[in-house]
Amino acid sequence: MRFGACNVSSLQRSGFLLAAARELPKYNLDLVGVKEVRWDKWGTVRAGDYNFYYGKGDENHQLGTGIFVHHTLVSAVMGVQFVSNRVSYMVLRGRWCNIIVLNVHSPSKEKRDDKRQFL
Repeated sequence: MRFGACNVSSLQRSGFLLAAARELPKYNLDLVGVKEVRWDKWGTVRAGDYNFYYGKGDENHQLGTGIFVHHTLVSAVMGVQFVSNRVSYMVLRGRWCNIIVLNVHSPSKEKRDDKRQFL
């Protein structure tokens, strides 16, 4: 399995989800954690060869995390939890033990100190 992480800045505009999904095969990635999805609900949507699990943005369309999972791994997904608008994790069934993939959005050093709060 190949893992990756990406800050997409926003998937709010029309077509951005499919554009992001088309980029992933170029890097041969099976699972990609995404930050700043900016969608206010949670769920799963099919995007190209990937299923996209997303959740916990806020009503102002800020933050939110998501995880792209290649269709060949979808059967291994045991569960997805969106802890907050900055933290999510996925549990995958492994051969010898389960795998927990943690996806965390942390503000950059360029943000003010009062904006760098977690949970």
